[in-house]
Amino acid sequence: MDREEVVVRLSHDQALVLSDWLERMESSRAFAEVVDDRAVWSALHRISGALDKSLVDIFRADYTQHLQAARLRLSETLGDFDPGG
Repeated sequence: MDREEVVVRLSHDQALVLSDWLERMESSRAFAEVVDDRAVWSALHRISGALDKSLVDIFRADYTQHLQAARLRLSETLGDFDPGG
């Protein structure tokens, strides 16, 4: 049975921040312990690869500044959001 693809849309800032986070998390032992389903890695690698292909920012000399600016803009949009409770 053929399945349709699912399309997820992110802003440029969201994509940049998520790409950086995935890059750091995918190589950590703690993350590997949390993602205990091998099938989930298929989706994570697909997302990470798609982000890397579409973001030229990750190759820029001033990448860190762009990333920090994106984090700040996204954090400001969350207002009083508290993921811990």
